Amino acid sequence: MNYTYILKCADGSLYTGWTNDIEKRVKAHNEGKGAKYTKYRRPVELVYYETFQTKQEAMRREYEIKHLPRKKKELLIIDFSLSENEVVHNDEVAEASAHNK
Repeated sequence: MNYTYILKCADGSLYTGWTNDIEKRVKAHNEGKGAKYTKYRRPVELVYYETFQTKQEAMRREYEIKHLPRKKKELLIIDFSLSENEVVHNDEVAEASAHNK
């Protein structure tokens, strides 16, 4: 699996990249071994990601996101955050229902 992701840096700036191992890559960024841009802006937080079958698709999406204005990137992050919270909420509801049976 390949990922395009956005990190929020400690200074509030956003960094977009791609990887085939998102956990390892975020860890590398936070250890100062990721991109030069994030090295002095730690810690970073993963705030958005998309999955792709191929490296080329992930790289193409990285290019697209990097050329978006900040406001559009922020909208992507908000939509992603809302969808992630919905998934968590649905899982909690399902778990609670299972316990009540």
